Amino acid sequence: MVEVLDVKRGSDPQSPAVALSSPRAPLMDHHGRSFEYLRLSLTDVCNFRCTYCLPAGYRRAQGAPPELSLAEIGRLVHGFARLGLWKIRLTGGEPTLRTDFVDIAALVAGIPGIKRLAMTTNGYRLVQNAARYRAAGIDAINISIDTLDPTQFHAITGHDRLAEVLAGVAACEAVGFDSVKINAVLLKGLNDGDLDRFIDYVAARNVTLRLIEVMRVNDQPGVFTQHHLSAAVVTDPLMQRGWQPVPRQHGAGPAIEFSHPSSIGRIGIIAPYADGFCSTCNRLRVSSTGKLHLCLFGDGGYDLRPLLQHDHQQADLVARIGALMGYKNAGHDLRQGNSGATPHLASIGG
Repeated sequence: MVEVLDVKRGSDPQSPAVALSSPRAPLMDHHGRSFEYLRLSLTDVCNFRCTYCLPAGYRRAQGAPPELSLAEIGRLVHGFARLGLWKIRLTGGEPTLRTDFVDIAALVAGIPGIKRLAMTTNGYRLVQNAARYRAAGIDAINISIDTLDPTQFHAITGHDRLAEVLAGVAACEAVGFDSVKINAVLLKGLNDGDLDRFIDYVAARNVTLRLIEVMRVNDQPGVFTQHHLSAAVVTDPLMQRGWQPVPRQHGAGPAIEFSHPSSIGRIGIIAPYADGFCSTCNRLRVSSTGKLHLCLFGDGGYDLRPLLQHDHQQADLVARIGALMGYKNAGHDLRQGNSGATPHLASIGG
């Protein structure tokens, strides 16, 4: 059972919440959706220059607050665990650029109530560190690989590191992560001819490839116009080749996964522009500076950091998170061309 503050729409989400209502489970919003999954950004810094995210490289905003400390992260995750969230994903930017990344992972993995700890990475130095990450308690890993063509990989990411990143995938398989997934953003004119190559890649490996529609963000609206592809360009060929959708697992993200009798690996499709995409939303996001984002494409975040300074603030933190659930919208407005306040995907953690 979890504790939440019972609030109604129209009350002030910025006012402090101190009183806890009767316990209930799970944490829910006003649209009947339950939440068990937190995406926690550790940094907005990234060392890649991906076309659809940070094509000019990372640039720190003047006067930006520091990233959450180890102690603040611990208090934050304890609060969400009290509310019944049991799956945490460590994201960025590139989360492994934090020198205390392994310490953070070990801390979060050891918090009571956290059953699954995942991470998303660009694959930087995975060959050297996969075993350390697994030993720290990370169960699942997602690796961004937008193409299997070295020339196009360089064009998309700004780095000639495809061989290094693929070696990192093999290292992750070898050390025994429960789940190894590859994230590839569909990009017209850059990787739209890669489907056969990806199918061959997953056929012999126990990995899941997730093909993701590129999304409009405020810093790069032209990328969407130039490179967006509907997921149908992948879904239809897959089904024509005998790939079939599989049931969605408890706690899973928004991907629709497909399997094939001749393939060890699977292929997932994430189509944020599809009808009903937000109906199964089960996740919340916290930025690297402690702001709760109810949606990746919402109008901004709610600052939790003042409630992360002392252990005795846990009750207030839990109450505030519960109160803010009343402000989660039924869905995003991407189809209306509205990306909310999201400048780029690294700003919140994707």
